Amino acid sequence: NEKLLATLQAALKLRRSNAQVEELKQRERTIKKELNQEQRYILGSSAGILSMMQTIAKVARTDANVLITGENGTGKELIAREIHNHSTRHDELIVMVDLSSLTETLFESELFGYEEGAFTGSRHGGKPGLFELAHNGTIFLDEVGATPLSVQSRLLRVLQEREVMRIGGDRLISVNVRVIAATNQ
Repeated sequence: NEKLLATLQAALKLRRSNAQVEELKQRERTIKKELNQEQRYILGSSAGILSMMQTIAKVARTDANVLITGENGTGKELIAREIHNHSTRHDELIVMVDLSSLTETLFESELFGYEEGAFTGSRHGGKPGLFELAHNGTIFLDEVGATPLSVQSRLLRVLQEREVMRIGGDRLISVNVRVIAATNQ
């Protein structure tokens, strides 16, 4: 009797857990759709704007990494959003990162994440990096020219191998991410 009761209780718990997982997956899909709603960020009908929109459409159809150059305030972030929204990754997240706002000590932990105990004050259980969060989507690295030399080799590895290693980690984590970078240099 006790075994039967324990089995039924475990089955009921499993059923509730499965229902919660499905509910959370549905909420995640809804949030992703809301975050990446198809909308135009660039409006205009001049020859220059129309030409740029044609270029964006061409680039968006590929899965190539992109470097956007231009002066401050010229809309590089808007172009990145347009590329993402017209790409095959449009149903996934676009993670926006302003590299100029990160201190050199935060670069690696923010971009690549860290394992528990990697450094004093590290979060219990570790923390995924922004590349992991952008998995299957797009990561926009604004002001990529501000990247310290000490981090550039790790960034190059992500671009070439599509793998990251968290600080304090001992395994490579595959990431499927499109990189759009911007600089004013």
